[in-house]
Amino acid sequence: MINLRIIILLTITLFCFDIYSFPIPKNGEVKFDVIRKNKVIGSHEITFTENNDVLLVETNIDIEVKVLFISAYTFIHQSTETWINGNFTKIVAHSDFEDEREYFIKGQDNNDSFLASGMDGKLELDKNILPSNFWNIDVLKQKEIFDTQKGVVRTIDVEDLGYEKIKVNKKNIKCNKFILNASSNPKDKGPFPEYTLWYDENDELMKFQFKDEGRGKKIITIIRSN
Repeated sequence: MINLRIIILLTITLFCFDIYSFPIPKNGEVKFDVIRKNKVIGSHEITFTENNDVLLVETNIDIEVKVLFISAYTFIHQSTETWINGNFTKIVAHSDFEDEREYFIKGQDNNDSFLASGMDGKLELDKNILPSNFWNIDVLKQKEIFDTQKGVVRTIDVEDLGYEKIKVNKKNIKCNKFILNASSNPKDKGPFPEYTLWYDENDELMKFQFKDEGRGKKIITIIRSN
């Protein structure tokens, strides 16, 4: 089952770091191609909108696999994160899977906790929980993250594999490579896939991939396209 969660640095002046732990492109967006069997099957886009101390991070994932020109699989995900003064305070998300699974996810900072709802119903979480947006490399430093596609908490384990050069947009980029594994939920259809992620020397996410366990165990690759 395809279960997507869910850059090239031109010059250091193209990015604004401000009070956030992740880079924000001045043009306000990053785009990735989603690739399976050497074919682009969709897009993964993130836009950033700043207004004084408030930052909105909007993620849109649109996947379609066709067989003989007929749509065989679709996946759509949209989420909007609200960050205030560098702190994650709110999320509204929607995920639509091919097999009639559809989740509406919400989360809101509430005094000393983070109140959320999703596949597991209502949850009271740690106030400092982070959303599972891999653009933010700080996600890899956490013990638990909030899965924005299903609205559940996952325990994660991350291994740093050191540096590796990868090709992105016809350029060789030196990246720090990580492996991420996360706990499964009883309502998941199959185990949570193992992710491999590559970040450049400025902590920008360049590429990530996982194995499509439900469809011939093909590798799904998400790589920067702009």
